[in-house]
Amino acid sequence: MSEQNYPRNHQHLNWLMRRLTKDLPVPMAGLAELYQQTFADGALSARTKELIAMGIAICSHSNDCMAAHVHDAFRAGATRQEIMDAIGVAVLMGGESARLRGCEAFGALEQFEIELAEERAAQQLEE
Repeated sequence: MSEQNYPRNHQHLNWLMRRLTKDLPVPMAGLAELYQQTFADGALSARTKELIAMGIAICSHSNDCMAAHVHDAFRAGATRQEIMDAIGVAVLMGGESARLRGCEAFGALEQFEIELAEERAAQQLEE
């Protein structure tokens, strides 16, 4: 298995999504609105919702979706240990195939941690 570059893949998918939104504005805007409303803080925090979505993506074998929710959970304030615990629950619930996807989620987490640390360091230099 070749190593994925999850931050680069995430940026590429976001770029494709922006392009697709230009060609399909109505359905894409509807989905974006649904996403924003669903993941807004409510009885569950956005962080918790992202952890749930990540676990579902692991169990449903969606690598891009899994990586996006690792990224978004991390950005919503989930700690490394919270993400690791959610990966563990997903692996338990999803069995062997989820175990493999859980390994991918762990790799994504490590890459997004580096990306965020680099962004924070750059921001501190600018201040």
